[in-house]
Amino acid sequence: MKCLEKCKEMSTACPNEDCRGWIKSPEEYNCLYETIEKNGPLTLREAAARLGISFVRVKQIEDAALKKIRRIGSFKSI
Repeated sequence: MKCLEKCKEMSTACPNEDCRGWIKSPEEYNCLYETIEKNGPLTLREAAARLGISFVRVKQIEDAALKKIRRIGSFKSI
């Protein structure tokens, strides 16, 4: 989050594309954390529109992530 503060201070979009929170959104400093802070959580349809992919693909990604989370959670209870 330090880079976000630096970018806000300099009034420039973040150039660090290697950052885990980097997204292509110059009006929000190319920062996922700024986007969430500014807009709140996105719906799957909003995420799809921002990423330029279909809603169905975003849903597939969400389902796969939830499946992994559940699988990891079941290992912890053993």
